[in-house]
Order: sequence, then C-alpha cells, then structure tokens
Amino acid sequence: MKTPRLVACPQCGKPVEWSPRSRFRPFCSERCKLVDLGAWATEAYRVPVAEDRDEPDSSEPDTK
Repeated sequence: MKTPRLVACPQCGKPVEWSPRSRFRPFCSERCKLVDLGAWATEAYRVPVAEDRDEPDSSEPDTK
C-alpha cells in the first residue's frame, strides 16, 4: 500500500493526508474550512479582473 500524499492546509499550513479519510481536505479541520469560507463570503478574496481599455465601461448607463 502506498503512503498517502500530504498537502499543506491552505489556511494554517498543517500537513493534511490527501485521502478519502480526510473529511475536510484540503483543510485540516472544519474550523479552517469555515475560516476560508468566511473570507470568501466577506469578499476578503477577490479574483482580479483586467479591464479592457478598448471597451466602454458597462457600469455606466447608455445615454443614446
């Protein structure tokens, strides 16, 4: 049997076994999972968006 692969918990860095037995993978615990979810919910994490300078700003109303 192979030794299970270990990954670092994205929240705290503790080693986590990457297997079906790790209930909260890639997190080490439910707490780390919920802390990460809370960061997404409060928009602490954001996906960067590159603005296209050739396109008009779609947030402004069309006055035509």
